[in-house]
Amino acid sequence: MSKSHHATRLNMQAFAREGVPLIEITPLQNMERLAQEAQALEPDLMLNWEARAELRPGSGAEEDVWLHMVAFASVPLVCQRCMGTVATPLEVDQWYRFVASEEIAMAEDDESEEDLLVIAPHFDLLAVLEDELLMALPLVPMHDECPVAPVMQVGEDALTGGDIEKSAEASSGEKPNPFAVLAQLKKKSQ
Repeated sequence: MSKSHHATRLNMQAFAREGVPLIEITPLQNMERLAQEAQALEPDLMLNWEARAELRPGSGAEEDVWLHMVAFASVPLVCQRCMGTVATPLEVDQWYRFVASEEIAMAEDDESEEDLLVIAPHFDLLAVLEDELLMALPLVPMHDECPVAPVMQVGEDALTGGDIEKSAEASSGEKPNPFAVLAQLKKKSQ
C-alpha cells in the first residue's frame, strides 16, 4: 500500500488520481462485526482484498470518483443442520460511484446500477468492505453434505432423523404422519 494512503482514512480523490491499487491481506479477527458472526476465528484466517479507484467523466464539470473492490475470504460459520463448523467462502466484487451528499445518493439510487457512496475527506474503505462481507453471509450456513449425521435430541433420548422415520414407519407400516412422530417424541420426553 502506498504510504500516502491508509485504508481506514482514505482520500478518495487523491487515490483515484494516483491510480495505484491497494492490495492487502487483513486478519479477519480485525473485522469486529464479522468476527461476531463467525465460529472461533483463528489468527491465521485472512481476508485478501484489492481496491482500485478511477476518475470518469461525470454529469457536471468535475469527474466522478469510482471505486472497484474485490475480496475473498473463508469464514468458519455454524452449520445449521449439524451444528458443526462449516468453512464458508465469501466473495465481494463491487463497483461504487461517489457523490457529494446523502441527498444526491438518495435521489440517484433507484436509477443507478452501481452502489452510491458519499465522498468524505477520510473515507473508511475497510468499513465498507466489512459491510459487503456481512451482506455476503448466507442466511442459513450449511455443509453441502454434513460430515456427521445431525442428531436430534429429546430429553435424554438422542435420535437421528432416520431413526424417527424408521420408528414411525415400523409402528404403522406406512409413511409416517409428522404429527404422530411429534406425539411419540413428546411421550418419550415425559
